[in-house]
Amino acid sequence: MDTKHIRISDYNYELPDERIAKFPLAQRDHSKLLIYNNGKVSDDIFYNLPQHLPSGALMVYNNTRVIYARMHFRKETGALIEVFLMEPTLPADYEQMFQTTQKCSWLCMVGNLKKWKEGSLKRDFEIKGHHLTLTATMDRSKTKEQSGGTNYWVDFEWDNCQVSFAEILEAVGELPIPPYLNRKSEESDKTTYQTVYSKIKGSVAAPTAGLHFTDDVLAAIDERGIQRDEVTLHVGAGTFKPVKSEKIEDHAMHSEYIVVHRHTIEQLLAHDCSAIAVGTTSVRTLQSLYYMGAKLVVNPDASENDLHVNQWEPYDLPHDEEGLLIIDRQTVTVAQSLQQILDYLDRDNIEALHSSTQIIIAPGYNYKIVKMLITNFHQPQSTLLLLVSAFLKGDWHKVYDYALAHDFRFLSYGDSSLLIP
Repeated sequence: MDTKHIRISDYNYELPDERIAKFPLAQRDHSKLLIYNNGKVSDDIFYNLPQHLPSGALMVYNNTRVIYARMHFRKETGALIEVFLMEPTLPADYEQMFQTTQKCSWLCMVGNLKKWKEGSLKRDFEIKGHHLTLTATMDRSKTKEQSGGTNYWVDFEWDNCQVSFAEILEAVGELPIPPYLNRKSEESDKTTYQTVYSKIKGSVAAPTAGLHFTDDVLAAIDERGIQRDEVTLHVGAGTFKPVKSEKIEDHAMHSEYIVVHRHTIEQLLAHDCSAIAVGTTSVRTLQSLYYMGAKLVVNPDASENDLHVNQWEPYDLPHDEEGLLIIDRQTVTVAQSLQQILDYLDRDNIEALHSSTQIIIAPGYNYKIVKMLITNFHQPQSTLLLLVSAFLKGDWHKVYDYALAHDFRFLSYGDSSLLIP
């Protein structure tokens, strides 16, 4: 299959608005669970998920935490400007960013941009009884240099060196729930739009497949002898970006920041390079590892930036019928690739791989690590639906037709599925 020439219109289905879950169920693990197993479809309740998983397997989930990325500033003219944090720039490291004091910079989406042509925006508020003024200033020259003008470079400054940027976001930021919910965020979203295992701040959208898990379900997974491990992929707003081009070769994928610890690589190798992935973000992270390790075969001294996985690399580089890369006439196995990452971490004496991925997974792609997938039901004509279709070898219609016919709830706050090709 020529993946680049896929027509996105072939991945459309009718999704009535009333099937989009506007709010989650009162009990996370009481959502419905669709099970696709080797072409057969059935359903259950999510709290029974562990019964459908093989003991001794490895489950990998995304531990990212959604930040209060949306801020509003009121100009003296009365105009309301929305500043939506997209990607940290100074400092660029997420952990350092949230600990920084006095000033920092982000690439941001700006709402009502035409009303902010010059000058700074200011917002006064209190934290711990102390009055603060937060100032936002756009640097248009850096905007063009860094993002080509799609996102805007914004410098933030505040007049209290004892207050971190994380505390400022907690005080004035708003949780960015998905735009297709067509409602404002509510206090309850601060809890329900986070996974129970979220801990690393950085996402502007939740890894929603994980929203169904509870401590009880996780305990049952442990009791079944399933090893749990985690990765970090900070979800960007690009996850909601619709495919507007007729063919997917003209769609630009967003880039996302990932962190994978040494222990996770070791666990993957110990489990025959196979995993159950919770969510499409875990899929994108795990599958990207193979290409990062292959880059290290060619260049053992590659930098973290060099390890970035570009959108079309899995398709453009020489590979065999199984999708394994061919380097110097030799096939690079998944085990060899993961071992290269371990060797890389050992050489630099570091505990985690930090890089980014822009990978697009679509029909014609051969999965290498992910053997089972837990995921929600995605928007029509989306890259996430392409990812699911690739996983099911094109059989996505059977899943979605069943879900629509059996009253499943769709999208971020909707029901779940366990996919086993």
